[in-house]
Amino acid sequence: MTSPSRWLLRLALVTVLVGIGSGLSGMVVSWLLHLLEHVTYGFGEGSFLDELPTPSSELKVFALFLAGTIGGFGWWALRKWGTKVVSVEDAVTGKRMPLWSSLGNISLQIIIVGLGASIGREVAPRELAALVAQWITRKTGVTAREAKILVACGAGAGLAAVYDVPLGGAVFAVEILLAELSIATVLPAIATSAIAALVARLVTSPAPLYTVPPLELSPSLIVWSIIAGPVVGFAALGFVVLAKWAGAIRPKNWLILIVMPVIFTLVGVLSIWFPEILGNGRALGQLGFTGTAPLLLILLVVALKFISTISTIGAGAAGGTLTPSLALGAGLGAGLGGFWLLLWPGSSISAFAFVAAAAFLAGSMRAPLTALVLVVEFTGQGQAILVPALLAIAGSVMVGYMTTRRRDWAKTPRGEGVA
Repeated sequence: MTSPSRWLLRLALVTVLVGIGSGLSGMVVSWLLHLLEHVTYGFGEGSFLDELPTPSSELKVFALFLAGTIGGFGWWALRKWGTKVVSVEDAVTGKRMPLWSSLGNISLQIIIVGLGASIGREVAPRELAALVAQWITRKTGVTAREAKILVACGAGAGLAAVYDVPLGGAVFAVEILLAELSIATVLPAIATSAIAALVARLVTSPAPLYTVPPLELSPSLIVWSIIAGPVVGFAALGFVVLAKWAGAIRPKNWLILIVMPVIFTLVGVLSIWFPEILGNGRALGQLGFTGTAPLLLILLVVALKFISTISTIGAGAAGGTLTPSLALGAGLGAGLGGFWLLLWPGSSISAFAFVAAAAFLAGSMRAPLTALVLVVEFTGQGQAILVPALLAIAGSVMVGYMTTRRRDWAKTPRGEGVA
């Protein structure tokens, strides 16, 4: 066997191992989340929108208080005595993820999300999958570049596994983590995400995350998408800026022991009247995609979900903003689209929600392809309205790009260009 053939066989084997490891990571996270939800609220599958009105108000408030207490103590201890947690982005560049601190951070995320905290659940499986991928690449002795690609692919595959979005996980790895479109990045990304999704289906459901009726194209929707794209982009930009600000001001010392339980309990109290604000945003997203609630109520829930997620981050919690961003976009699209129908009928609330969800997610992530693919896989819909979705995504991402360019231009001495 020639040396190139031996190298290719070894790389293929390592890629398969990373895919399996990422799938197992997603499977473990999903199982633990469903177990915790079942023990706390009496269900392990289904949406907060369908299931949360059943538990008592006292149970929801107590669950959030418990989440804040456990999270506050856990992150205080972890940040005081543990090794600094290395993010997935830093792990891709070669920084080693500390085993026990990473596992502690992942466990705390699972606990607070399972108890209903208003934050995304997608960071935990990405971190666990990246940790496993990093261990595999060290043990198999691949090159630094191969390790970088495989760790990124492992993180993307972790996302693919927990939500059963194989294409979305692959595009996430290539577009966001690697920012390199080539055969060397695309092939392992596709392979690892596909393998991970298959492995995780032992405990996850292959059904789309959201139930969305068939979507149809209309002139009304196209015009609305052109107008709404930048509007949604500004909302997404505001969410990103406030989320970063909240992360920057989070308690760095023992104050987290007080701040997190208080903030979480307040969110729990608010959920008595608005249960859709709990969790990773699935309930709000489904509310937007169906559009069955009054428009003003949907917009109110969007505002409250926005505030509760930012507050959760500001309280010191670690977690994701991907699924909350999608939910905020869907709710915002349903509300704005409903009022648009008063001026120009001819489309559906679901179509407006789909377009705005993709635009909001693209604007918050600065990743148009990843956003579109994820919304398509999350809903099982979208082919019929790709044109308006792309128009809205372009308008949304352009807002963030132009804002960044303007800020960079303002910082640049006159006469010097900005690359």
